[in-house]
Amino acid sequence: MGCSKKQKNSDVNNAFWNISIEQQYKLLNTSHQGLRNQDVEQRIKNYGFNRLNHKNEAGNIRLFFAQFKNSIILILLFATGLSFFLNDRLDAAIILTIVLISGCLGFWQEKGAASAIKELLAIVQITVCTLRDGVPTEIPSERLTLGDIIPGDCLLIDSDNLFIDEALLTGESYPVEKLPGILPGDTPLVERTNALWMGTHVQSGKATVLVIKTGQSTEFGKLAHRIQFKAPETEFEHGIRRFGYLLMEVTLILVSLIFAVNVYLTKPVIDSICLHWR
Repeated sequence: MGCSKKQKNSDVNNAFWNISIEQQYKLLNTSHQGLRNQDVEQRIKNYGFNRLNHKNEAGNIRLFFAQFKNSIILILLFATGLSFFLNDRLDAAIILTIVLISGCLGFWQEKGAASAIKELLAIVQITVCTLRDGVPTEIPSERLTLGDIIPGDCLLIDSDNLFIDEALLTGESYPVEKLPGILPGDTPLVERTNALWMGTHVQSGKATVLVIKTGQSTEFGKLAHRIQFKAPETEFEHGIRRFGYLLMEVTLILVSLIFAVNVYLTKPVIDSICLHWR
């Protein structure tokens, strides 16, 4: 699926692969010695931890009942209740079965999306070695911050026979060789050979890198965010939803009119309901 024009412009405006290491040191107020210890906590406070924050996962029961908010489903549930009230239990059972099958399918799809998020998050639960005041220090990956000289979304400082598996982000099945350098701002993700990305894997070699982005601002974080939320509503889905609301409005108006006419003609209330339903 191609990127939108707006997304491409955003990438070009934030193209760290188009900026030299020396310029990045100045922009991030760091150096080849790494961050000073006294700067780390302030940066974590400003930019947050290097983790993929996400909304609290909805419980299974809440997620299941959320499937029945559709207007057409509500009409069917109303019809089910009315059928039970009129002792037409067979019709009620058929309608209820259809509604439950639809709800279960929707629940299964959303539950699968939530599981995919968990799998993505599990990939990046690691510890890393970074420079702090020039001293190599082992820290949890979530404490990486802008200016650290270890992976997040990173710019290469130097590399030695470095090959990276980027299949998670690009779909490329073969490892990609990474080399320091400066690339044009509009270079596609798959061709940004001077950058490393959170969630990708080192196949061979070693490198020193400068962390540019962490957490949800990384390409990996954006991917997890897109998976977490539902895809935008299509024109067909929008039309179905609007038709459901129209059907509900017409039904309510007709029921009200017929009920009012029968009451005006002094017919029994129960008989009026039964007559309309049948």
